[in-house]
Amino acid sequence: MRNRRIIIGATLVAAGGLLGTGTALGYDGTNCEEPGMCWEPKPGYPEKIEGSKYDPKHSESELNKQQESIRGMEKRNAMRVKHFKETGDWVYDTDELELQQAMDEEQSSS
Repeated sequence: MRNRRIIIGATLVAAGGLLGTGTALGYDGTNCEEPGMCWEPKPGYPEKIEGSKYDPKHSESELNKQQESIRGMEKRNAMRVKHFKETGDWVYDTDELELQQAMDEEQSSS
């Protein structure tokens, strides 16, 4: 009885493996520049993207948004590092640092 279960299990595993290899061997690599480089555009996809309906037409302000946010991030990080070097205390919230700087300026001017 036990041997019969083992034989049935092995047969099922082998059959599953054969089904998997059928799909893997189904693509013969037609029109590939090299192995793994088999992308082909759909019919009607233009050779040149610019000016076609697939052109995203990004505006300059949209393209510069990420650079502006990176500049802001670098400015905030510089404030945090400066405060840490002066006090040894790390403050994440830059609004708190700006408020503290304003209070320090008021006290020094009084």
